[in-house]
Amino acid sequence: MARIQNDRPVKAAAAFLCLLLPAAAGAAPLAKRIEQLLASSPAAQAAFWGIEVIDLGSGKTLAEHNAEHFFIPASNTKLFTTSLALTRLGADYTFQTRVVADAAPGADGSIAGDVRLVGGGDPNLSPRPLPFRQGPYTGDPLAAIEQLADQVAARGVKRIEGNIVGDDTWYVWEPYAPGWSLDDPQYDYGAPVSALTINDNVQNLNVKPGAREGDTAILMLNPALEFYTLENRILTTAAGQRSIHFERAATSRVAQLWGTIPLDNAGEDMGMGISDPALFAAMALRQALENRGIAVAGKAVARHLYPDEVADLTQGPAPDPASGFELANRVSAPLIEDLQITDKVSQNLHAEMALRAVGRARRKVGSREAGLAEEKAFLQEIGIDPREVAINDGSGLSRMNLVTPSAVVSLLHYMYDSPFRRQWISLLPVGAEDGTLNTRFANTPLAGRIHAKTGTVAHVSALSGYIQRRSGWVAFSILVNNFNGQTGEIRRVMDRLCALIME
Repeated sequence: MARIQNDRPVKAAAAFLCLLLPAAAGAAPLAKRIEQLLASSPAAQAAFWGIEVIDLGSGKTLAEHNAEHFFIPASNTKLFTTSLALTRLGADYTFQTRVVADAAPGADGSIAGDVRLVGGGDPNLSPRPLPFRQGPYTGDPLAAIEQLADQVAARGVKRIEGNIVGDDTWYVWEPYAPGWSLDDPQYDYGAPVSALTINDNVQNLNVKPGAREGDTAILMLNPALEFYTLENRILTTAAGQRSIHFERAATSRVAQLWGTIPLDNAGEDMGMGISDPALFAAMALRQALENRGIAVAGKAVARHLYPDEVADLTQGPAPDPASGFELANRVSAPLIEDLQITDKVSQNLHAEMALRAVGRARRKVGSREAGLAEEKAFLQEIGIDPREVAINDGSGLSRMNLVTPSAVVSLLHYMYDSPFRRQWISLLPVGAEDGTLNTRFANTPLAGRIHAKTGTVAHVSALSGYIQRRSGWVAFSILVNNFNGQTGEIRRVMDRLCALIME
């Protein structure tokens, strides 16, 4: 089964960045040198390229190639989402996660009804460090839930007679967008969208060999909650290659695993998307409360706001948010810190949540449709022809998204000239320094001087952003569709193209 991964950093040898055109071509206009570069690679020749480059000081177009044609942008879609969120919500916008009951605890510490864990769209109820820091991180994936449980215990709660309800009605229950692949939701990069999100709605599954040949593999979960039923048919072998397969239907809580793993193998980590994040969060809170000696008579359940419960998905109001006696509260970090994560590591779920946050704040309904309606209004305000953009999600996982390089550059030009310039550019990966560009452009003049968003789905590669030349800043968009070969070769040509722009 093929897996499509969004924007994993790929090492590009610095030598390829130096394989520029012959010196005789150096004096030719940039557009001509770009044409020669694309003609020099069989892989590039077979692909469909869209390019636009403008000088931000003069506004002059330096080069264009199919700039008015439509392309699937992959995660370059996030440029539209994060610019919308930054301008519409502001850098200091925050989210709240609450635990509420219908009434205060009784004198004996008991609560007669349900206790609700109410999501408010915080994407960072996880151990990820904030502000953004390059590299892996560790920590308790349920730390935020543990903190909320501590607050509930501090209120003197001893017993809950009702259920623990994971309430994600702050956003409409639209966990996936049109145009996502059928298997996207199985994995971490396609985790379902919810206003109540714990650990990026991902449960990590670690697979290790059994003690002896013929034993089934050992499975370990983090967080250690029994959310999925795991049908384990992975066998331990004496030698050979590891071959592990995983499959789960989008709405199913049964995951099937099969294959082989050698005795001497270090194992494999797999990120499984959680099919019902609100239910998972309720299970986590129930366990945390019981660990603190609080008896819970009821079950963990989820409460969603379904699309057919909203009169107009593009314009609210949605039903009133949950009210009651507040037992615990957690306020998020400022939005700017999450938008950095979204663009730098290309976090799909966070982009989808940002789109819904705009819809909720501006149109009183936290739906994909409201976010996209607000995005359309934003693009019209900044002078981008709506006929140049067809966007169906916030992340770029949708294969139904279409944009032109011209529209992308127009967005980049607007944001560069806006009051948000410094904050906006700080969101983007920096060549040879961080995010999805941390291993690209090393030991070249572009290191530290290219700030750009990557994009990758099957047969699609994209890179759009800014290059700081000695003569001033330029904005560029490179969108490549319909290539049928190694992504690395296309990226090497893209990187050489950026080197031409830098000259």
